[in-house]
Amino acid sequence: MRQPVRVLLVEDDENLRAAVRAELGAAGFDVVVAADLAGADAELRADGFACVVLDRMLPDGDALDYVRRRRLEGWDARVLFMTARDRASDRIDGFTHGGDDYVVKPFSVAELTARVRSLARPGGSRPPVLRFADLEIDCARRETRRAGALLTLSGREFAVLEYLAVHHEQAVSRSDLIDHCWDESADPMSNVVDAVVKRLRRKLREPSLIHTVRGRGYRFGFADPAS
Repeated sequence: MRQPVRVLLVEDDENLRAAVRAELGAAGFDVVVAADLAGADAELRADGFACVVLDRMLPDGDALDYVRRRRLEGWDARVLFMTARDRASDRIDGFTHGGDDYVVKPFSVAELTARVRSLARPGGSRPPVLRFADLEIDCARRETRRAGALLTLSGREFAVLEYLAVHHEQAVSRSDLIDHCWDESADPMSNVVDAVVKRLRRKLREPSLIHTVRGRGYRFGFADPAS
């Protein structure tokens, strides 16, 4: 019999913790809860969590710093931050310091469950350093190297590159990139994504790693989808 997928939920608000736990449990997950980082640390001494859902601001600290430190130690569990902090810089920090997804309060518990299901798919753990041939993306240190040379990327450029790389060989829409790498004030009809991708292509140099998928957005990988 298949064992249920284990999820660690770290949230200090008792009512929200109960609501999310109930929804995840109804979706078939084995949910373990903690109210602070110390509790999370104690639970994580046992392996087997496919996904960790973390409120950012907890009584004993910012979960962002905790995840960043764990990533440097080689921790590779998938992490979803849930937080009321919704500035563009907060979202970018969430991704570039070790998060795999980021939802802003108030949110739909059903949507959060869908995001956890996506992150917790078998084989979905992400290493702290992403490597693609001669390209190295260090998600914890927010550093990118190609052929050993350190590239100078802005926070936004790094966030877009990391998101594309995590979803490599998949078509990622411009609206997905705006949702995950910009705040709500970004205009999805503007060319802000195209401008960042253009700069990334120039900085990453040849052979190109970011390809345009007509009518769908962009795909990160080595083979041009048109070929």
